[in-house]
Amino acid sequence: MKRALVPVASMLAIQVMVSISVLSLSVMMPAVAKDLAIDPKLVGLFTAIIYGVATVMALAAAGPILRLGAVRVCQMALLMAAIGLALNAVALVVATVAAVVFIGAAQGPLNPASAHILTQRVPRQYFGTVFSLKQTGVPIGFALAGIIFPSLLAWIGWRGASLAAAGAAVAAALLVEPLRPRLDVAVAGNAPSAGIWRSIRFVMGHGQLRVLGVSAFVYVIAQHTFTFYLVTYLYENCGLSIAQAGALLSLSQFVGTAVRLLSGGMGDRIPRMRLLGWTGIGMTFGSIAVGLLTAQTLFWLMTLAVVGYGAVVISWNGTSQAEFAHLSPPGEAAAVAAVQTALAFSGAIFGPPLFALIASQVSYRAAFFAVSACVLIAAVWQIAAARRGAVPA
Repeated sequence: MKRALVPVASMLAIQVMVSISVLSLSVMMPAVAKDLAIDPKLVGLFTAIIYGVATVMALAAAGPILRLGAVRVCQMALLMAAIGLALNAVALVVATVAAVVFIGAAQGPLNPASAHILTQRVPRQYFGTVFSLKQTGVPIGFALAGIIFPSLLAWIGWRGASLAAAGAAVAAALLVEPLRPRLDVAVAGNAPSAGIWRSIRFVMGHGQLRVLGVSAFVYVIAQHTFTFYLVTYLYENCGLSIAQAGALLSLSQFVGTAVRLLSGGMGDRIPRMRLLGWTGIGMTFGSIAVGLLTAQTLFWLMTLAVVGYGAVVISWNGTSQAEFAHLSPPGEAAAVAAVQTALAFSGAIFGPPLFALIASQVSYRAAFFAVSACVLIAAVWQIAAARRGAVPA
């Protein structure tokens, strides 16, 4: 495991930096919207664009990773994030839209690149722990964005904050350059990629990977509807202040990060497919519990429901990525991870708008119950697949 320390730390740091970039506009949106005379609710559309572009870039990443090296692709991702952040500082609506596209392009290649590096250097018996550790870069980056950008806004304004973050992304790209000869030693030179369509057919034709991929799509819907709508839901439906709701969301993120690491370690000792299935059962009950909350619910019960749901709903992704890597053919971890990433990001595109539609046309309770029903189906499917074992087509 010693030879894995540098790769894991590097991928974790890059994930943190790009995650900071992804959440930057959401944190700064009130100030940006005021100066650009746009509706702050457009942040939802911008988020969908980010994940839409990221989906396409994830699928396109496997070939460049093999030709150029995973670290070089990560450097390019950091530079795309920097370009996006710098464009946002132009203070034009069209520039902000372009910024969102570049930030989405930065998000897409990270999981395939990480899979390419880590699967070559981490023993398979530690995949769960290592991939879950790498994925903690997402909540860490989101938490740092929530701390850093409000401070920068007060100090140098949102344009200055965007430029400062762009400079940090460029610095990160330069800092990993000395690691490139070591980590990209297994680059395949001019060897052609097997093709992303072959990887898509492989994933969808493999008994367990197909279940994992579709379940990732569903689980991301649960994860993102929880993350993006919880504060509004608790404020509008349960009578909490924004500060109280935000505190519960933050607490759930911290607990969920710890559970993510625990889940990764458990996945190295028990079948990951079974673990993911039972995680989905926990998510089902969590979504129902949160959907049942009202303004009359005691605060400690609200806390228990929110933190309990958050603990499982953000804990699964590293375990899922580890199982994808474990089941990948030799040398194709990046391509298979690209398919998993695209499926997961697709859930981030379609899930939140559908949740909002149900919540606005029926009720929040109906929206949470709809999520729980979908998650339950995916969870039972995974448990059944775990009992059958791997069944390649």
